[in-house]
Amino acid sequence: MVGPVELILAGVLVGFCVGITGVGGGSLMTPILISLFRIEPHIAIGTDLLYAAISKFCGSLVHARKLNIVWPIVIWLALGSVPASFITHWVLDHYLSQSTHYKAVLTTVLGFMLTLTGFSIIFRGRIEQFFNKFRNREQLNPEQAQDFTGKRRFYVLIMGIVLGVFVTLSSVGAGAFGIMALIIMFPNLPMIRIIGSDVVHAVLLTSVAGLAHMSSGNVDFTLLGWLLAGSIPAIVIGTLISSRMPEKLIRRILGITLLALGLNFILHPVKSKPAEKPQTAVAVSHLSESHAS
Repeated sequence: MVGPVELILAGVLVGFCVGITGVGGGSLMTPILISLFRIEPHIAIGTDLLYAAISKFCGSLVHARKLNIVWPIVIWLALGSVPASFITHWVLDHYLSQSTHYKAVLTTVLGFMLTLTGFSIIFRGRIEQFFNKFRNREQLNPEQAQDFTGKRRFYVLIMGIVLGVFVTLSSVGAGAFGIMALIIMFPNLPMIRIIGSDVVHAVLLTSVAGLAHMSSGNVDFTLLGWLLAGSIPAIVIGTLISSRMPEKLIRRILGITLLALGLNFILHPVKSKPAEKPQTAVAVSHLSESHAS
C-alpha cells in the first residue's frame, strides 16, 4: 500500500530533477507512478498532467515577467494542440476506455515518448550544436528572429497537433520534445525565448488535457496533493543549488533512465487483467444454489 511518505518522496525526487536540469517532470513522474507505485496508467497520466500544469505555472510567470515569451508561437501551437487534445481524449473515452487494449495503447505510447525524450536529453548538446550552424552570428532583433511567415505558422500548427495528441495520451513531450521542435523551426530565436514559449504552451496544453482526463475520472486528487507537497519545495531548492550540482551528469543519468524506461514500456506494455473473476463468482453461486436445492 502506497502511503503519503512514499508519494512525497517521489515528488521530492522529481522536483529536484526539474529544479536542477529543467526537465524530467512529466517524463519521470508518470513512469514512477506506473512502475513503482502500480498506479493504473490512465490515473497516472491524468494526475500527472494536472501535476505538470501546476508545477510549471510558477515558471511561466517568471518567463512572462522577463518578457521571454513569443506569444504568436504559443498561440499557433495552442491552435493545434488544444483541439487535438480534446479530440484525442474523446476518442480515448468513447472507443478505447472499455477496450482490453486500453492500457497497452497508453503504455506503448508512453514508452515511445519516453524513449524520444530520453534521446533528446542525452544528445541535447549535440543537437543544439548541429542547429547552431544555422544560427546567424550577428545580433538579431526580435522581429527578425521570430520571423513568422505563413509557411512557418503551418509548421507550428502541425507541431501543436502532434504535441496535443501525444501529451494527452502519455503526459510526456510538452517539455524536452517541444523545445527540440522549436529549436529546429526557429534556429535564430534566443534559447531563453524558446524555453519561455515552450513552458507557457506546456502549462496551457497540460491544463486542457488534465481537465479532460479529470472529466473522465482519471485524476486522483489525494495523489496529486501529496506529489505537489513534495515537489514544489524541491523545485525551489534544486533551482537555488543548480549552479553547484553536476547538471551534465544528472541530465545524462536522467536521459539514460528515461530511455531504458521507454524501451521497457514498449517491449512490455501494461495489459488489462482478464475479467474472469465475476464469471467464476456467478458459477460458484449457481453451484451452491443447486446443492442447496
